[in-house]
This record gives sequence, C-alpha cells and structure tokens, in this order.
Amino acid sequence: MADLKVTVYTPESSLRNPRRMLRDMFGDLLAGRELAWQLALRDIKAQYRQTALGLLWAFILPLANTAAWLLIQHTGVVTIRDTGIPYPVFVFTGAMLWAIFMDAVNAPLQQTVAAKPMLAKINFPREALVLSGIYQTLFNAAIKLAVLIPALWLMGVTPGVGLAFLPVTVLSLVLAGTAFGLLLTPVGMLYTDIGKGLPLLMQFFMFLTPVVFPMPSAGWAATLFQYNPLTPLIVTARETLTGFTPHFLGDYLSVNVGMLALLAVVWVVYRAAMPILIERMSA
Repeated sequence: MADLKVTVYTPESSLRNPRRMLRDMFGDLLAGRELAWQLALRDIKAQYRQTALGLLWAFILPLANTAAWLLIQHTGVVTIRDTGIPYPVFVFTGAMLWAIFMDAVNAPLQQTVAAKPMLAKINFPREALVLSGIYQTLFNAAIKLAVLIPALWLMGVTPGVGLAFLPVTVLSLVLAGTAFGLLLTPVGMLYTDIGKGLPLLMQFFMFLTPVVFPMPSAGWAATLFQYNPLTPLIVTARETLTGFTPHFLGDYLSVNVGMLALLAVVWVVYRAAMPILIERMSA
C-alpha cells in the first residue's frame, strides 16, 4: 500500500524556512490544478446559467463603455486628438483589453471571499483559488477576443502576422492583474472596503492609461502615463491587434519581469497570511 502523505502542523512561521516554504508552495500549486479546474467549471456554469443574455455578459460592459465614449466624442463634450487609428477601433480595443485586466484584478479577492466557508472547514491548497480565478479570466478573455477580432475585420482593420503575438500580450495583462489582485486579497479579506472601493480606484486608474484616449504629448499627465506600468501592456496589445509594430517593446518586457517579481512576492505574502486570516474567520 502506498504511503500516505503526512502533514505536520506547527506554530512556527513558514518564513523561517524559505526553502521548505518554496517547495510547499510549488507543490501545492501543482496539487491544486485539478481542484482549480473543477472550481472554475462550477463558477462559469453558475455565472451564465441563470442569465437571459448568457455569454453576452462577458463583453456587454466593454461594449457599453465603448458606446458611451463614442457618444462623448461625437457630441464634442471631450475632444480626442489623433489616435493613429479610427477612434471607434481605438476605444473598442482599449475597453476590451481593460476589461480583461479588470477581470484578473478582481478574481483573487472574489474567489477567496467566496471560499470563506470552505477555507474554515477543509484543508486544501489555497493556490487552487488563485488558479481558478485565472482559468475564469482566460475563459472570459477568449469570449471577448472572439468578438473583438471579427469586429476589427468589419471595421477594416487587418491585424496581420502580429496577431500570433496576441496571446502573449493577453497573458501579460492577466499576469499584471493577478499580481495586483493578489496584493490586495489579504487586506480585502479583513476589510470589505477594499472590494467595494476597488472599482472606483480602477476607474480612476483607467484614465491614467491609454484606454479610451491616447497618451498626452506633454505636461504632468504625459509623465504619469509614461510611468504607468500598464501603458506598455495596453499599447502593445492594441498595436498587436491593429497591425502596428510595437513601440514600447523594451518597456513591455521590463514590466513583465517586474510583474513576475511582484507576483512572486505577493504569493509569499498570501501564503503566509492565509493561516492567520482563516484563524480569524474561524474565531
């Protein structure tokens, strides 16, 4: 008979033994893949089962955002300078890409909060919750892209061979969103204000990113856009979709390296904080 895995619980912090902690982290990540897949399937089915519009909800909000900005631009309330491509294409691609990023930001906190009863009663790899959120984000991103790419063709935009690079740029947005979302998750578990205030914060952050209007050419706003880590991610993904040569490739690569480092750090924080948070939930 195969030996059963033995788990030893100790009050000693896992941070005191980094090598063992890293081994356990990656071990639980691999062990949680199947559970994460099952959780993702359950949540996706529940998300669309009792809706009249079904999968349309995956892209109806970006479409509404696009329509609102087209109306604002058409009525002259806001003057949009030259974007290099037709403004409907610019704002439509930006809204869809931003929606993918937002899904990734929201996923870790939403998944962990929804699993509170399970966390307090069952011992399972906590990484499964994060993986489940990533799976769901990728599923919704695939639906958005399935609408976006044919729409670009109808608008007269040919992505070209750069379209093969699109999955990489989408994964970059998911990576950045997951890193930011996981950073907020431990605090969001303690204070519901985080989850409630996150949409407002991200709406403000969107205006500092070339999502619905191009980068300013000068002034303090241009500086903020330039140092915004999401700028090269959004711009590179849009240029990939619209057939342009990426202009921020160096910054794009640097931001991805930084996001990988951030994700590694916040993963350790998440791992160390979860036993404390579960203890407080069980009290």
